[in-house]
Amino acid sequence: MKTNPEIKSIAVSTLKIEADAILKLTERIDDDFVKVVEEILRIKGRVIITGIGKSAIIAQKIVATLNSTGTPSIFMHAADAIHGDLGMLQADDLVIAISKSGNTPEIKVLVPLLKQSENKLVAVVGDTQSYLALQADYILNTSVDKEACPLNLAPTTSTTAQLAMGDALAVALLECREFTDKDFARYHPGGSLGKRLYLKVGDLSAQNEKPVVSTTTPVKDVILEITKNRLGAAAVMENDEVLGIITDGDIRRMIETHDKIGHLTANDIMGRRPVTIQKGELAVNALNLMRTNNITQIIVLNKNQGYDGIIHLHDLLKEGII
Repeated sequence: MKTNPEIKSIAVSTLKIEADAILKLTERIDDDFVKVVEEILRIKGRVIITGIGKSAIIAQKIVATLNSTGTPSIFMHAADAIHGDLGMLQADDLVIAISKSGNTPEIKVLVPLLKQSENKLVAVVGDTQSYLALQADYILNTSVDKEACPLNLAPTTSTTAQLAMGDALAVALLECREFTDKDFARYHPGGSLGKRLYLKVGDLSAQNEKPVVSTTTPVKDVILEITKNRLGAAAVMENDEVLGIITDGDIRRMIETHDKIGHLTANDIMGRRPVTIQKGELAVNALNLMRTNNITQIIVLNKNQGYDGIIHLHDLLKEGII
């Protein structure tokens, strides 16, 4: 059994080997890389990415990244391709084949079929003299000096290099397309990242009740209004104008400082400078306001500065914004 220092040393050594391999990739970003980006930007079809073994897993991740950043892509397993899945390939598609050796049996069977279809072929390959590399239209060189595995067998550094090259390609395409945060939100509507970019304050306040009292409302009725609507607060209004807010914290402080509360009204205990936000603002901005002001509720206003409701920290938590 290895000692604690030895285990830590193995981990550090692995990360250093892989980091060095990625840094060396910077020297291999050549004209072929630029031409691949230009080809993908021109095609009317999709990017088909294929591979086998660990390279197939990397291919699936690159497909996911490309799709989420505006480049339509499909994964095609190299073994399945030669048993029928090649039918997914269309005339306007570009193919990226990922392989460390570039000489696997499946690749050697698949490449001639791809050449017959006249689709552009990009090799993401660790051996630039391999069968795949020599048949490809473009080569993205992901060769590595050694695997992080002490036996130099388990794909570790090589798959890290493939993944990093895929990310470089995706980000280059993203920037060339001038992909924006709004585009990102369109492709990620269900995730927390997407919600940060599109979910509005008004989307949340519309789901809540609108607790409200006047300045003359007795404290007992204020408590009932807050309790009934379960937002931990109520807006204090007079003549359609928001004058303040009363929260659970205000109620607790009132009880601590007053032995008798029967004579008190909303006007006596309300916060007179409530934090507010426009319903058209992003929900993530409401979260930032809550954090800045150390509060859990915010009054929501419409474009005419009228009362539109209240959102609670729990609303943001439920939507995964936090």
